[in-house]
Amino acid sequence: MKEELAWTKFLRNLLIMVVGSRNRPQLRRPTWIIVLISIVCVFLVAAYIYPPQTPKHSACYFFSSQGCGTTRVEVPKAVARELTDRELESRVVINEILNVDPAKTRIPKVAFLFLTPGSLPFEKLWHMFFKVKQSCSTKFALENQPNSLPMVAIFLKHYAMAMRANSVSIYMHRGKNLYMLAPILLAEKFIVNRYGFNFVQVGWGKFSMVEAERRLLANALLDPDNQHFVLLSDSCIPVRKFDFMYNYLLLTNVSFVDCYVDAGPHGNGRYIERMLPEVEMKDFRKGSQWFSMKRQHAIIVMADSLYFTKFKHHCRPNMEGGKNCYADEHYLPTFFSMRDPGGIANWSVTYVDWSERKWHPRSFKARDISHQLIRKIASIDQSPHYTSDIKRSVVITPCILNNLKRPCYLFARKFFPETQDKLIQIFSNSTLF
Repeated sequence: MKEELAWTKFLRNLLIMVVGSRNRPQLRRPTWIIVLISIVCVFLVAAYIYPPQTPKHSACYFFSSQGCGTTRVEVPKAVARELTDRELESRVVINEILNVDPAKTRIPKVAFLFLTPGSLPFEKLWHMFFKVKQSCSTKFALENQPNSLPMVAIFLKHYAMAMRANSVSIYMHRGKNLYMLAPILLAEKFIVNRYGFNFVQVGWGKFSMVEAERRLLANALLDPDNQHFVLLSDSCIPVRKFDFMYNYLLLTNVSFVDCYVDAGPHGNGRYIERMLPEVEMKDFRKGSQWFSMKRQHAIIVMADSLYFTKFKHHCRPNMEGGKNCYADEHYLPTFFSMRDPGGIANWSVTYVDWSERKWHPRSFKARDISHQLIRKIASIDQSPHYTSDIKRSVVITPCILNNLKRPCYLFARKFFPETQDKLIQIFSNSTLF
């Protein structure tokens, strides 16, 4: 009996909660609200536990536990493609060269490779750069010793100059001709030691520029003492003294090849798919042509035919689609980024001012030359790369060697010939030179 009364009381209370009571209107609970909230709760729980699986719907998923901004689309891992025979051959040769320790030489030399349409307009300045200044001990001997001894001091001075001459090699590719030069110790000029001719005429922006660079490297590699190779133009000048330059290049184990990604029309926009499969767009790089590289890297440039041929045929002005690709800005940066990215410093030791963002870098005239300008260039410790993307962003590369931040530049361009006299005057009184 008690159970029947309890059950009846329970049903009455339940009806009051659901449909309400005429006598207690304040406790009324609309049924449709409860049902709607229940359905929404079930939907939210199900959506959280079973999220959409297609990238189309999951790219910005509202119910993701990671939030819309950080949700990652799961992309299937790309299967590594099979290398072509030429790629295999190239990798074997390059890896073997890089794994061999460089040969030791008595006096390691730096090879200067001048790529110029004519004569060297800064010949006097370069001769001053290579020339040994009179040391304090030599000056003392000249002024304070008997008449017979100054001749010995002069001999020692010339011997020191000869030793410096033995630590550099100078090559010049001028027009169709290639010269090997040597400084005359007692005059502000160079003499020709070797002469080659009947080469291809070099044209701005054409692949012949890369061919001339390789020709200079090949001739310089004939001398086993040449351990570092610096490519310079006729408008280049030094901004550091010889000893600083020599130690900077030879006491590091990297090549100074400018290399960065430019996603804009003047970077990746020059890429064409005919470079596939060996060169993909993600591997395409840009950089200044004015390199400085160690002997190992110079040898693998000579050994490369695969990427050299790719760029020869598929990176040139007036390509399909109206594209203009300049191999001297892309071949070596792409090649080293693919084959030995850890072996390059990603900046050039030759300063160029691209801040005006024109087709050609800023040129310096006589009125621009000052001691402050040269000191400013010589003290820069980060290398800017001006991209052509929509944001016109600037990629900054800190110049770090052996875990220390160092000055970036040893040379600079573009300088008009009219600046030589002022530069000589500045360098004669400068501690940088």
